[in-house]
Amino acid sequence: MRDRYDFLVIGSGIAGLSYALKVAPFGKVCLVCKDKSENTATKYAQGGIATVMYTPDNYQKHINDTLIAGDGLCDENIVRITITESTERVKDLINWGVDFDKTELGKYDLHKEGGHSEYRILHHKDQTGLEIEQTLLEQVKSHPNIEVRENHFAIDLITQHHLGIEVNRRTPDICCYGAYVLNCSNNEIHTILAKTTLLATGGAGNVYASTTSPTIATGDGLAMVYRAKGTIAGMEFIQFHPTSLYNPSEHPSFLISEAVRGFGGILKTQKGEEFMQKYDTRLSLAPRDIVARAIDNEMKISGDEFVYLDCRHLDKDDLVYHFPTIFAHCLGIGIDIRKDMIPVVPAAHYTCGGIKVDEYGRSSINNLYASGECSSTGLHGANRLASNSLLEALVFSHRAANDAAAKIKDIEYCEAIPDWNAEGMVFNEEMILITQSLKELQSIMTNYVGIVRSNLRLQRAFDRSELLYKETEALFKKSILSVKICELRNLINVSYLIIMQAIERKESRGLHFSLNYPRSIGNIK
Repeated sequence: MRDRYDFLVIGSGIAGLSYALKVAPFGKVCLVCKDKSENTATKYAQGGIATVMYTPDNYQKHINDTLIAGDGLCDENIVRITITESTERVKDLINWGVDFDKTELGKYDLHKEGGHSEYRILHHKDQTGLEIEQTLLEQVKSHPNIEVRENHFAIDLITQHHLGIEVNRRTPDICCYGAYVLNCSNNEIHTILAKTTLLATGGAGNVYASTTSPTIATGDGLAMVYRAKGTIAGMEFIQFHPTSLYNPSEHPSFLISEAVRGFGGILKTQKGEEFMQKYDTRLSLAPRDIVARAIDNEMKISGDEFVYLDCRHLDKDDLVYHFPTIFAHCLGIGIDIRKDMIPVVPAAHYTCGGIKVDEYGRSSINNLYASGECSSTGLHGANRLASNSLLEALVFSHRAANDAAAKIKDIEYCEAIPDWNAEGMVFNEEMILITQSLKELQSIMTNYVGIVRSNLRLQRAFDRSELLYKETEALFKKSILSVKICELRNLINVSYLIIMQAIERKESRGLHFSLNYPRSIGNIK
């Protein structure tokens, strides 16, 4: 089956939805979702979105906080663009109907999170992402120019490679013509031709055994661009959220929002002793890379499997009012956060690197854009500042939409593209080959490419994952496609990128901390 659209959007989080709404007045849009349209990482974003709203805050303070968190690797021009455009983009959300919490005086009720010097986090209780997701989806599904395809999995981008033309990473004019997409309901593979394509496929948290990311976060967009010979950058910088709920039987890990620490929660050892003063003058509100390493270090010293987040000293009514979801979830496993400390442990949370894009969301492949967690704009540098992610998606989806809409009339479909060839493929009757390989990969990445790394660990990870790559590619080439084998293939591609770019970075910087390049865990020498 073959279809044609002006705009193909892969992913239905804040990046994909806001872009679709911006380009819809200019042409026909197809929005592809690998699962139900509301099942995205955006939906699980608890904390909120950072932007400057009131004095004494200002753009320069937010810029400085972002640069400091990024540990010297942020693109300062991109940071300035993002922050100075932030207020207008948040107003877009408000105009679409997103309901951010307000105080009794009618002003927006702003939170403060780690690394921020001012209160600037807009939120909807502790369900900000869900509020944004539901509001934007309602707008998208009612738009006559947008077709939403749920349970459709993007397999690969279409480039001139599929015309038999050699393409490599030095090819200067690689062009994207759309994507091959698997309809999961009937196993048909569609050829979707598009004048422009936006990847908004989210991160790759499931390359690790413990992650706060939803199960759909398997690095699909990253892997597709890598296979299409596009540029991927900064993959060594995987952010581990310091405070996921310690509950080993739960997957994905439940997030205890950074806003809880911003509200006054204090990190303590299992003996009830505070420890962040040993690592950073900002204590529990230090940037995430520092807090995660501090917790990891304390756990290694003590041999404990978790530390505590103590909220018992906070106003109980206010605590429940601001964090009703966290309160209810913890209560469901017997933890009353009003009188019990919360057991927490770091978990893989955010992919700071990704598909390298410019200030208009343009990738190294012509007519291919990327926005959100799958992209690498230069905003985050070596470590993402809390609540800058939703903001980044809004800003660069807006910029990409303007760029794509302006040139759509000058782009033609590539009609010569062949349909997907599944001749000779057979059903894989041994799912154990896929499930066990996934467990092996996650174990390798967790044990060797986690919060603290070394050259020896990284080399071992490379050697082990190379065998998984060869086995999986061989299986992929002879199998009738399924989501599971495609996701495994993508995660292996992503693991390779993380490992290799970590090996190439011969220093400890931000989220990449290596025992071979000594550096203090925090900012206290």
